[in-house]
Amino acid sequence: MSIEIHRDAWGIPHLRADSARELARAQGRVTARDRAWQLEVERHRAQGTSAAFLGAVALSWDTLARRARLDDTARRCFAALERRDPETAEWVRAYVDGVNEELPATAAPEFTRVGLTPGRWEPWTPLGVWLATHILFAGFPAKLWRDEATRHLGPEAVGLFAADGPGTSGSNGWLVAGARTTTGHAVLAGDPHRYIEDPGVYQQIHLVCPEFDVIGLAVPGVPGIAHFGHTGTVAWSITNAMADYQDLYRERLRRTGAGVEALGPDGTWHRAGRHTETVEVAGEAPVEIEVIETDRGPVIAGGPEGLEGGGVVEEPPVADASRSAAVPAPPSASLPTATPLALSLRYPPRVTGDLGFSALLPLLRARRTADVDRAFDQWVEPVNVVQAADTEGGLLHRVAGRVPVRTEANRLRPVPAWEPGHEWRGWHETPRAGLRDGVAAMANQRGPATPLGVEFAPPHRANRITVLLNEKERWSAADMPLIHMDTHLASAQPLLEHIEALDDLSPEATAVRETIRQWDRRMAANSGEAALYAAVRGAVVRRLAAHPAFAALADPPAYPDVLLPWLGLVPRVAFALEHLLNAEELYGIDRAEAVRAALEEVAAEPPRGAWGDTHRLAPWRALPESESGSGSGGGGESGSEREAPGLSGDHDCVLCTSAVPGLTDLAARGPAARYVWDLARREDSLWVVPLGASGTPGSPHHRDQLPLWLRGDLVPVVTDRQQLTKED
Repeated sequence: MSIEIHRDAWGIPHLRADSARELARAQGRVTARDRAWQLEVERHRAQGTSAAFLGAVALSWDTLARRARLDDTARRCFAALERRDPETAEWVRAYVDGVNEELPATAAPEFTRVGLTPGRWEPWTPLGVWLATHILFAGFPAKLWRDEATRHLGPEAVGLFAADGPGTSGSNGWLVAGARTTTGHAVLAGDPHRYIEDPGVYQQIHLVCPEFDVIGLAVPGVPGIAHFGHTGTVAWSITNAMADYQDLYRERLRRTGAGVEALGPDGTWHRAGRHTETVEVAGEAPVEIEVIETDRGPVIAGGPEGLEGGGVVEEPPVADASRSAAVPAPPSASLPTATPLALSLRYPPRVTGDLGFSALLPLLRARRTADVDRAFDQWVEPVNVVQAADTEGGLLHRVAGRVPVRTEANRLRPVPAWEPGHEWRGWHETPRAGLRDGVAAMANQRGPATPLGVEFAPPHRANRITVLLNEKERWSAADMPLIHMDTHLASAQPLLEHIEALDDLSPEATAVRETIRQWDRRMAANSGEAALYAAVRGAVVRRLAAHPAFAALADPPAYPDVLLPWLGLVPRVAFALEHLLNAEELYGIDRAEAVRAALEEVAAEPPRGAWGDTHRLAPWRALPESESGSGSGGGGESGSEREAPGLSGDHDCVLCTSAVPGLTDLAARGPAARYVWDLARREDSLWVVPLGASGTPGSPHHRDQLPLWLRGDLVPVVTDRQQLTKED
């Protein structure tokens, strides 16, 4: 069977093969060729072995991956896939075969820097990569924050601090029906918001075989095109539904001569799985970790002796009847009121052995929205809002994924494993929705997924997209970047009202206030007014976070480092600022005085320059750039290409480039891709990624799309073979 690899002018791979299986093999090969270092980083992250070459900075993640049993879950899911859906299992194997064929011959310079030799992929590795990429996507650590906030401030704090948290990923996505377009055919557009990574988290690709012809954004390490694709007759896209589908359980564990036991909701002690694993750490001694799994799930924090910092959970004493009849405990073993803390994680693939990979081939083969709909019936996680349209006028707007039915308490906070009533009782039906006035805008706000979630993004982005779409009767694919790049910041209103109400300011602070009052509320990179507003906002956040009312939340409990981004007080105040400023009362805090002091602080030392001078792109790299500047020791990029570019936008803008007010103006999150799917002519579709098609520093296609991404320009989708160059 033949495999052809072509490239367009942007280095985007266009693959052609005689069968879906051979095409998967080709996809594996070209991904290994373009993203070798990225693939190996993701494989090691899924296995919990990345600290062996990245050092101690990766130890907390590796520990979580081991304790959460990510690699073992991937193995289980692949074994179940082989039994349930052997065709898809063989297709995944073919992708892995392609990776293994190409990977040993790659010369990514990062391998040399860390002394790493590419390893061998297993058939379940793509499932492990998918699981590791999304295990924190639903933000289960937010339950730890709610637990702490409720304990120290009361239950009303949950609503006050509810916002799109610092560790949550989101997206914009909108669907415009044919009745509202210049062609009479639907248009889909949007941009997934994730941590901006180098290499990028999405891979532009074109897959062609006798069964299908699909362009879209693939996840490196995973076959097919899951999130954003266009087959020529139907296109689909997703946004994060913000559903809650993972639970944390507080466990009571005890050691016995035979191992570890966990107290169950039936009042008896049950044997827990237990073994130890060794995590290698570059430059340091290996670390031995204990892996424990109860009937609820793997223990991801703490153990029989509690957290490393001595974390306990205060609960009423357990009645004598809770002791196991098979292993009677002496009176001295009765549980005290303060019990060592252990937390187990229950997540759908670990429970069911299904990661949803059976949706991937049907998506590639889809011809109509009904086909996309049936494919997403098999979706598991992350739970998404799906939008789709086809050339016959079919439209789809639904939630896809698996959300367990359980008590409301499970959704909010860690729940006691030893109390009955917290078990899973089946799965929710996924809601569906329609369009209004020919459009549907999703931006992680409360919408069709509302019954399935707890915290959602503020409605500002979704409302703004809807307002913009209603400003014109007819839209074309070429118009959509105007929406992608909108920088209006509606969430500024509460702080602006507080600023407006101030009097008796110093002349310097009065001048700052008057400048901000003239601001057009656009977070443009060249805006000095936006820089002033952002400086005042950051100062307000810091002052509120430093108030004694929040002192108990300033130092989070001794949870693993990988969970701490969800527990930081300053980020929590920053992303909930409009709620905190609008609340009728805020724990006795004088908010007017905090805003006044912030304004005076900024007036005394105003920002130098415009918003884009400090609001700069800060992509995540597994390996920091070398002092020589290439990030590889062998690249050819200039200093200007490596310099962090200034950005427009802000967290609540449609152009969502997220900094953390009060901590930094640097943006680690933003549009990880932009797309416009035109159902009239696929050739009129557009796309762009933040850096480029290649993950190799020094490649001409490593960062060649960055200037376009910064300006809001998109690359035309190419499907004409005459415009492609064949690769050997």
